[in-house]
Amino acid sequence: MRELETIRYILHTALRKARESNAKHIGHVYLALGEISELNQDFIQEHWDKISKGTPAEQARLHFRLINAEVQCMACFIKYQPLDGRIRCPQCGSVGAKILSGEEFYLESIELDHE
Repeated sequence: MRELETIRYILHTALRKARESNAKHIGHVYLALGEISELNQDFIQEHWDKISKGTPAEQARLHFRLINAEVQCMACFIKYQPLDGRIRCPQCGSVGAKILSGEEFYLESIELDHE
């Protein structure tokens, strides 16, 4: 499952940064998450809790910055924000669209505890 691999990759990146800084714990993890991403905050938190057990990131608090979705209609080329995650052009009704933003999921920053 690709989603789990992404969460694992973010955890490994955070742990590597903590090791490089000689930090004992990771206090906060700041993540960017698109509103139409395949992931949701509950899923990420649940899996983070499982895979971070016994690591310096076990007690880390996850913070999410939501990124609004924006798409461009492939029929009339207007840009719009989908309502309730539905991709349907408000101008022409087409469902064909290019996603410009809103699918992101990545690590923005971490706060380390050196004590």
